[in-house]
Parts: sequence; C-alpha cells; structure tokens
Amino acid sequence: MNTEVLIAGGDVPESTKITLFKGKLIRRTLYKNEWWFSILDVIAVLTDSPQSKTYWAKMKDRDKEMSQPFPFWEQLKLESSDGKKYETDCADTEGIFRIVQSIPSPKAEPFKRWLAKVGYERVQEIENPELATKRTRMLYKLKGYSEDWIEKRMRGIVIREELTDEWQKRGAKEERNYEILTAEISKATFGVTPSEYKKLKGLKRENLRDHMDDFELIFNMLGERATTEIHRTENSKGVAKLKSDARIGGDIAGGARKKLEKRLGRSIITKKNFIKSPEDKKLLK
Repeated sequence: MNTEVLIAGGDVPESTKITLFKGKLIRRTLYKNEWWFSILDVIAVLTDSPQSKTYWAKMKDRDKEMSQPFPFWEQLKLESSDGKKYETDCADTEGIFRIVQSIPSPKAEPFKRWLAKVGYERVQEIENPELATKRTRMLYKLKGYSEDWIEKRMRGIVIREELTDEWQKRGAKEERNYEILTAEISKATFGVTPSEYKKLKGLKRENLRDHMDDFELIFNMLGERATTEIHRTENSKGVAKLKSDARIGGDIAGGARKKLEKRLGRSIITKKNFIKSPEDKKLLK
C-alpha cells in the first residue's frame, strides 16, 4: 500500500512541501498553481540509486528532447538537507510521467498511480479550496495536535495568505522580499528573526509555526494581521514602504507581548518544540 504523508512546510508563499512514496521522501513545491516534484528525488525512489544526479544526466544525454529545460522541467528552489534552498530540477505531473516512462523500474506503475492521485487532489483543491483546508486539519489531528491549537494554526494560515497576497499586489515579487518582510515582523514581534527563532527551538527543516504554542501563534497572527491592515489603510507600494509597515505591525504585536510578559512575570517566547514525542503536543491542550 502506498503511503502518502504531507509534512507541513512553510506558510504561503513558502509553500514547499514534502511527500512520501512508500516511505521515500520526495520534495515538491507549488508553481503555476500545480505541484512540481524534484526529479532527482523521483529517480532515487524508482531506481534506488545513490547516484540520482548521474542517472538524470545520462537520461538527458540519451534523450535530446528531455535535455532541454522546457517544456519538461524547470529549475525551482527547493529546501535541501542543510535547511537552505537551492535551484533544483523539477517537473510537473505531466513532465514526471514523461520521465518515469524512460526509467525501467518495477515501481513505475504504482508510482504513476500515486502521482495521478496527488495531481488529482491538487485539481480538487483548486476547484474547492475547502478540501485543502480539511486535509490540513486532518494531518494536524493525526500528528496529535489539539482542536484548539489547530483552530489557531488554521486561522494563522489564512492571515498569512492575506498578507502575502497584499505583498504581491504591492510590489514584493521575489521570494527574498517575503523573507525580508517576514523577518521584520518577527524581529519586532518576538525580538528574533525566524531563523534565530528556529535555532532557539532546536529546529532545522521543520516549520517554525508548527512548533509555536498558543501565545506564540496569537502574537504572530497579530503582527501579520496588523501589517496587512496598515498596507491597506495607507495603500503602501514598494518593498521599502512594505518593510516599514512590517516593522510597525510587528511593533504593535511586540508591545502587546511585552505587556503580557510583564503581567505574567515570564517570557512568552519558549524553547519548546514538539519534535521529540507526540505527548509533547498535549501541552497545547
């Protein structure tokens, strides 16, 4: 039986996700409203070869049509094992089918069925966005998170999507712009950038927000929602103005955090993560 598990990646637009085929990792990312998969990961799964780069190079040498990036594949940024993103050869569902046909493997047919299912689910999600939300809720539930935490996390995803939509409309087109703006909000809200926050929590590839407790999620939402409203109210344009707004939105959330910390006599920012044991997630109840 094929095992398919989505492991939440970053929030939109950092929508890279990981999927598993028979326990083997395959990286993928949303591009042009479709899933694009790492070609090297697919080759590794089908051939069990530790030299997937060499295998892919030989395939391109044999098939001149396949050697050209378009229309079969493109280079997209995917996260590597060191936590950084690199240009990686990727193909959409149609392109992967084309590549799979050139690989003699007993796994090819079950892989094609699996790939068709994954692609069909994406089509369903485009036609009915509620399906994507339901699937995400289910996955968090399977991981052991409480309904109360899931509700906050899902609301945070919606707020994040609204914010990134505003960024795109107002001049932040590059992924690097999103990273800079997100860091501004985080630093003003929590006093640390997302990468520093991940180090504090002992995280590497994991999604930071999946390891935030209730208060962390709430203040993160406040910073991002405040920033969105400032953009809209002031009709902000250009990365410089968006960056200034992000700092102000984060300051609003940061000020509220500091007031609560003073009242409680403790820091809201915590080193806790939920990696070690599903039991840890009970802390979120």
